[in-house]
Amino acid sequence: MQKLSDLDWRFIRLFIQMTLLLTFLCPPTEPVSWDNDSSGRPGEDCGGLQVDVCGVCAGDGSSCELFSGTRFLSVLSVGYHKILDIPSGAQRIKIQETQKTRNYLESHELFPGPEISNDENSMSISHPNQVPSDPLTPEPLPLYSWVAMATTSCSTTCGTGSRQVLFSCVDRATQTTEPDDLCRHAHQPGPQVEDCQSQPCPAFWDVGEWSECSKTCGPGYQHRQIICRQTRGYRGNSTVVVASSLCDVTEMPETTTVCQLKICSEWQIRSEWTECSVPCGVGQRSREVVCVDNLGDVVLDEECNMALRPQDLQNCDRGVCASSWFYSLWSGRCSADCAEGSRSRSVLCMMSHTNSLPLDNCKEEDKPEELMPCDLGPCTQKLEWYTGPWGQCSSECGNGTQSRSVVCVLQSNDQLEVTSDDSCSHLPRPPNAKMCYLKSCGGQWYITDWSSCSRSCEGGFRVREVRCLREDLTFSYECDPLLEPPKQEECNIHTCTPQIDESCKDMYYNCVVVVQAHLCVYSYYRTTCCASCSRVAQRDTLRRIR
Repeated sequence: MQKLSDLDWRFIRLFIQMTLLLTFLCPPTEPVSWDNDSSGRPGEDCGGLQVDVCGVCAGDGSSCELFSGTRFLSVLSVGYHKILDIPSGAQRIKIQETQKTRNYLESHELFPGPEISNDENSMSISHPNQVPSDPLTPEPLPLYSWVAMATTSCSTTCGTGSRQVLFSCVDRATQTTEPDDLCRHAHQPGPQVEDCQSQPCPAFWDVGEWSECSKTCGPGYQHRQIICRQTRGYRGNSTVVVASSLCDVTEMPETTTVCQLKICSEWQIRSEWTECSVPCGVGQRSREVVCVDNLGDVVLDEECNMALRPQDLQNCDRGVCASSWFYSLWSGRCSADCAEGSRSRSVLCMMSHTNSLPLDNCKEEDKPEELMPCDLGPCTQKLEWYTGPWGQCSSECGNGTQSRSVVCVLQSNDQLEVTSDDSCSHLPRPPNAKMCYLKSCGGQWYITDWSSCSRSCEGGFRVREVRCLREDLTFSYECDPLLEPPKQEECNIHTCTPQIDESCKDMYYNCVVVVQAHLCVYSYYRTTCCASCSRVAQRDTLRRIR
């Protein structure tokens, strides 16, 4: 197509790469006259004749030529750029983008012409042949325009989201950003949203609901389904099941848990507290606690809730133990065969109920005498035991022994004669050895007698007091804990044999049903059906013994 001098310039503003489809008809070789002031269009005065595609009355369409093609435009700078020249009088003009862009198609006319529409980046022009009557001066292009300069952040951190295009006012000449007020006369584009792609969303564990408990009572189990999923689709509106290896195995929720809807069995206290195991001081007492099922039968303790088990053993304090002076009988012989001597006895302050260690809380003014004088008359000949000095202690610490010589001496007047020990056999012989102590070697364990058993049969316990004392009977921490004697032990572990009370009788006519229903565990039925329940208890005991 040859460029003409009388052109109707069309300029198209382009921001990024675009491809245009172009079609239009070139004007006829002979212009069709048209009154510019007329409101009609060419061909309307053809006297009823048909106008061809070139706008000629009764024409055959050969007076104009059809042009079409595709034009590819590379990236251009921001601003207006001339794309093509359209001859004056061209008809059925269609300019369309092959794909959607953020560009705008605009036209600028050197000569007046028909109306041009720019809808969805496509331009369609349809006007008749026109010959301008007077030359026109082109209108000046705007100095500022709205240009897409940036976008908002993506609406999602992962997967596919959306973001909004941000427009700024730009100086067409310098391509610099200016205040928005300078673009008040320019066409401002409406809100534009585009898709944005972020990194894939991480897989996550999808947790299902817990199943029902596997047991209706007592401990059971619940299960739930755990699936590895990943968010997909536009704006994360859907998820898909993926391989479990894509999820973090260390954060995988539990698939099984313990459950308990109710307790199947319950604890039952069968007896009152026993008497305290000691008459004074701190001891222990016990009672019978068993686990029974819904029928009243005794079952294993594990079938009841151990956290709710009633206490069956507790300490008891009978108060401070009383103490008093204990003394032995006087010795039978006087300490001297003639003249003045003495008789002796042992005096100890002891607990009134145990053979424990001597205590310090007996009053000294109430202590009985340990020696009593005696006189067997004047001496003529006197036999007497004589002792030598004590030797060294056999132990360097703690208790040891010392020895000495002991001889029988006959005293006659002022003479002394050593005689056989048999001569002094009637006299108390002085000890030739005694305990000795040089220094402390540490503490020593002392014990009391065992208390009475807490039960007469089927296993009870008894206790005793254990103390670590020094040689002076004061409390010490120096004893070896590995050698500490036991403070409690089992006793009377033999099976109890229940005795049938011959005087008790059944006061209910149908005690057989009570026995069959295992109701004898309740005190009411044991009293009402005394004879029947006693026989059942004795039979069960004998069966356990066999």
